[in-house]
Amino acid sequence: MVPNFCIPVLTVPAAILCCLMLPLAGADSKPTFMKAPEDQIGISGGVASFVCQATGEPKPRITWMKKGKKVSSQRFEVIEFDDGSGSVLRIQPLRVHRDEAIYECTATNSVGEINTSAKLTVLEEDHLPAGFPTIDMGPQLKVVEKARTATMLCAASGNPDPEISWFKDFLPVDTATSNGRIKQLRSGALQIENSEESDQGKYECVATNSAGTRYSAPANLYVRGKSSFHPRG
Repeated sequence: MVPNFCIPVLTVPAAILCCLMLPLAGADSKPTFMKAPEDQIGISGGVASFVCQATGEPKPRITWMKKGKKVSSQRFEVIEFDDGSGSVLRIQPLRVHRDEAIYECTATNSVGEINTSAKLTVLEEDHLPAGFPTIDMGPQLKVVEKARTATMLCAASGNPDPEISWFKDFLPVDTATSNGRIKQLRSGALQIENSEESDQGKYECVATNSAGTRYSAPANLYVRGKSSFHPRG
């Protein structure tokens, strides 16, 4: 007679099995765009800035291309975000015909690559469409005592009414990350409360509507310690 053997069977609870099948936290992932460049209409002699930010694991590397070639010109500058999330392609001064092109942003990591693009149109100052934005009042050089409030003024007109945004040291100002310390007023002015040394820099006001984009002249903000306002002796 053949003996009967009892073979134990290990059962895994469904909840544990489900968890085992999930990807590990921090697993590699393909890049995805957080902010993609947008089509722009600029002025000859002016400025254009294309913003591109992406997330992924490992952190993606951002590259810029123009007509299939990596951008390279003394008038082209790539400014990296401090957190490594991407960069700004800045073109200055703009040239009619020479700079008009499709600009491509590529985000690459070990998992994959994604692309997005934006078109740049450059117009001569004397051939601007009706309603093109005008900077009526741009920011001026300002010195503020540390911990005081600094206000960088900006007023613009156009049709339709232009939206105003701000750049600091060629990177867009993100008021959402300042916990309310930095805010844009309804007038378009940028208000910086409890000024810190990190607020010091070169500020530009940008007016944009459907007709195009115009940059103000840059203005420096200097933040000084209290001692510099009250010299000894």
